[in-house]
Amino acid sequence: MTERLYFRQLLAGVDFAVGDPVATAMVNYVYAVGDRETGDAVLFDPAYRPRELLQSLEADGMTVRGVVLTHYHADHAGGTLVGHHIEGTSELLAVTDVPVHVQSSESTWVTKGSGVERASLVEHESGDTLRVGAIEISLLHTPGHTPGSQCALVSDRLISGDTLFIDGCGRTDLPGSNPAEMYRTLTSRLAGLDGTTWLYPGHRYADAPTAQLDDIRRDNAVLAPMTASQWLATFSR
Repeated sequence: MTERLYFRQLLAGVDFAVGDPVATAMVNYVYAVGDRETGDAVLFDPAYRPRELLQSLEADGMTVRGVVLTHYHADHAGGTLVGHHIEGTSELLAVTDVPVHVQSSESTWVTKGSGVERASLVEHESGDTLRVGAIEISLLHTPGHTPGSQCALVSDRLISGDTLFIDGCGRTDLPGSNPAEMYRTLTSRLAGLDGTTWLYPGHRYADAPTAQLDDIRRDNAVLAPMTASQWLATFSR
């Protein structure tokens, strides 16, 4: 299946949205996952310049059949961020009418934040599988940063959004955040993943664009063995 897997990691401000000061400052990653044989793909978190992302995939012979949102924040889904309008999912749907896959508990947040109509959303529960051609994407509900944050497992690669970074984890002081849920996500919901899994985060907050979970578990302070009370006292903010 590996040779059929189409997988691209695109850095905002570098690979697309060049010259956009917000994209350059936020260093978001967008991911494209698809089946090379069928030419079908989905875009993860297509913010900033969605038309450029569509054109980039078209140049690879791929057609976008859907969007997957890891969470509702404007730098991932589109919307307003500190007074700046960020194009995103809503603008992409104006070009191509495709389903938008979200965790069910994130739906209201997505519609309010991004302007995407509820009818465009496909709601999922943790453990649901999304198929793109012959490629399977497993969706994992990982609340903490937002109520409906989700990660996606594609073969040996985990697209983690703002749940887990190579160094650190998503903020837990924003609307909808929950530090206790983040602790449970990091220590329970993601604990069973194989250490050879490659983490692909939602931002480039480290020098490397990806790393294996074994190395992250060794070096990332938020994954150090702690009780819930110790973790909350150290990282809840």
